[in-house]
Amino acid sequence: MKTFLRLVRYLWPQRRDLALANFMMLFYVLFSVVSVGFIMPFIDVLFGQGASSSAGGSTNPGALFDIKAVLQQVFSAIINHYGRLTVLTYLCIFIAVGFLLKNLFAYFQSYFMAGVEQGIIRDIRLQLYTHLHRLSLSYFTEERKGNLISRIINDVQIINASLIAVVNSLFRDPPLIIVYSVVLFLFDWQLTLMVLILLPLTGAVLARIGNSLKRKSIRSQEKIADITAILDETLSGIRVVKAFAMEKFEVARFKRENDEYSRTLISLMRRRALAAPITEYLGVFVATFVLWFIGRGIITGTSSMSVGAFMLYLGIVFQIMPPLKQFGQVFNSVKEGIAAGERVFNILDIEPRIFDHPNAVEKQSFLNEIRFEHVAFAYNGRDPILKDVNLIIRKGEIVAIVGHSGVGKTTLVDLIPRFYDVTSGIIKIDDIDIRKIRISSLRSLMGIVTQDTILFNDTVRNNIAYGVLDTPLEKIIEAAKAANAHHFIEAMPKGYETIIGDRGVRLSGGERQRLAIARALLKNPPILILDEATSMLDTESELLVQEAIERLMYGRTSIVIAHRLSTVQNADKIVVLDDGYVVEEGTHEQLLQLNGLYRKLYEAQFRVEA
Repeated sequence: MKTFLRLVRYLWPQRRDLALANFMMLFYVLFSVVSVGFIMPFIDVLFGQGASSSAGGSTNPGALFDIKAVLQQVFSAIINHYGRLTVLTYLCIFIAVGFLLKNLFAYFQSYFMAGVEQGIIRDIRLQLYTHLHRLSLSYFTEERKGNLISRIINDVQIINASLIAVVNSLFRDPPLIIVYSVVLFLFDWQLTLMVLILLPLTGAVLARIGNSLKRKSIRSQEKIADITAILDETLSGIRVVKAFAMEKFEVARFKRENDEYSRTLISLMRRRALAAPITEYLGVFVATFVLWFIGRGIITGTSSMSVGAFMLYLGIVFQIMPPLKQFGQVFNSVKEGIAAGERVFNILDIEPRIFDHPNAVEKQSFLNEIRFEHVAFAYNGRDPILKDVNLIIRKGEIVAIVGHSGVGKTTLVDLIPRFYDVTSGIIKIDDIDIRKIRISSLRSLMGIVTQDTILFNDTVRNNIAYGVLDTPLEKIIEAAKAANAHHFIEAMPKGYETIIGDRGVRLSGGERQRLAIARALLKNPPILILDEATSMLDTESELLVQEAIERLMYGRTSIVIAHRLSTVQNADKIVVLDDGYVVEEGTHEQLLQLNGLYRKLYEAQFRVEA
């Protein structure tokens, strides 16, 4: 229930529309009761019982006071004064107007609830999406994207349906149930008491079904997350799937998950559907009992009810069943909402590992150096990737990081913009611990170009201007020219306004890389990080990209991770990593003379390339 109370808080921002919707609901309830109330006078007028009823009427020992006699006296006086035909005309008008107003207020209730429903979905999804952006990169390496997408799309929808079902039922069903019950008690409290005895039995059955629904709902949400993950992985890697002729394998994998989800959903729907017929049958059983009990009394002459009173009582019994049924089903909705809420709150309750220090400062410029002091790092308690790293990167230097694959080169540079925080030690920029610099301020000093170029399904212009969207086109063109990208952009159908597709799929690898370089050039950062930016390109593309990179690095502090050692020979400093340690440091010529690991790597690569 604690989870559901947290969910209820999302109703507060929608309080205006919610209040208006519930105000309309109260009028709906009022006219629902009034509409049913016209049954008794209509029947009595139609069959002529109202005019012939005695002033005193007969006394019903089962009523708290004889409301039927009072109503019959009133209707008898009205009929005697106006005549049956006139009263019948007015009753028909009242019934038509009553049902019109009832349905009109039902529409306005739905009208205002539409804003509430979509407001809840909007707010929860925005909070989830915003929170995901606050989490560190380590979270996304441990969590499947499909699972996150499923929680934002599917679980939020279930939460919304649960909350709306509760709100609608809470303001509609209890008032109807209470008013109808009071009327029934006034007519015959003993009979009504016997009727209501079945309610705890109905509640117990529905509670048992609800617990089962929660378990099934959790399972179905997990399975749709698995399906979403498969879709994301397969569509992202469709080129590899086709290259390895794995279509049948992927279809079989999807079919297996899809069939399991289908079975889970069928079971869920069957359990959910069970609540309605059980509640309805209990209602019919009660109505049948009332028919027998009152009908027996009328036939034997022991009942004081007129035909109109009998029809009104029976009509109210049938009218009370739908709200009882819906009020019972709302507990099932609550169970499903709690299951979805728990999955959503599992994300929202994760505290970001990377966050601003309370007294964090702004850093507008890079003046002197980046310094690593006894830095160590490990992923989530695993074996350390970096161990006691000491390194100084001075302003204006080009520093290359080399070493065997998996030695921690990318991890080392990821620590500088605080994609991860050091496990121990400290990293300083201009003698300031980077953990005491505002994250946005720290990252504004850096431009990053990686081997796996990330572009968005947007225009060329917006991809280059990502992060600085208000940049004039002239500046964007200038950056594209410096990145050797202007020529191929101009040849595209709409030039800089061309949509480049998901992850830039409509571009070649070299073109994507040059757009990424143009993006970094436009940002004009003092610190540049290049992570194997040319390792996946053909010779012609590499020459164009390398030329663009040289322009990009000019006048900047550059940290370069290079797979091809030939590209870093002109670096001011080459840092060699091995087993998490900095084992060598110097220029290309100095490291060759050491006859250490760098020379072995260089000679091995030279032999392979030769």
